[in-house]
This record gives sequence, structure tokens and C-alpha cells, in this order.
Amino acid sequence: MLSSQLLNGIKNSIKTGVSNRNIGILAPCLQKATDPIQQLFVDKIREYKQKSSSGKNLVEPTPELEKELKTELEKVARQYGGGSGVDMTKFPSFKFQDPVIDPINLEK
Repeated sequence: MLSSQLLNGIKNSIKTGVSNRNIGILAPCLQKATDPIQQLFVDKIREYKQKSSSGKNLVEPTPELEKELKTELEKVARQYGGGSGVDMTKFPSFKFQDPVIDPINLEK
């Protein structure tokens, strides 16, 4: 029963042209870029993808930019309790101690 309703729904959507409209909307996306500015944009995206696949944090960093990144990371590490020799990627360990409680003297 459910499968026949599903088939009827698909047949009706095909008859009404829903699939044709969806393909018509996607057609510009599937075509090659004809506008030179659009093609330049696509080429730059592909170039960036190729350069960023090298595994570095930054794409084509300058020495000044790397130095600035290093100083900012050190500043954040100091601000949040890091420093030289402290592994900031390690989950902190917590040690809880039971408080010392004075004994209650029930005898009066």
C-alpha cells in the first residue's frame, strides 16, 4: 500500500515537471563558466585548494605573518595558564581532597 502511494507520488511529480524544474535550476551550476570574471574566481578557488592541501596552517605565509601568529599564540597560552613546557592540548587533571571536618562531640 505504502509503496504504491510512493510510486504514484513519483509519477505525479514527473508529470508535473518537478524534476525538469530542478534540473533546470541546476543547469547553470553544471555548465562551464562563460563569464571571464566568474572563470577567474573558479580558477582562484582551485589554486587556493591546491596550495592549502600542503598541510600547513597558513597558505603562503610571510615571515612577518608567521612571527605575528607565533606571538599571538604565546600570548593566548600565557593568558590561559600555558607557558614554556606546558602542553595546552592535554586535558587538565583535577585532584580533589576531602576537607578536614572537626569531630562532633555528642557528650555533654
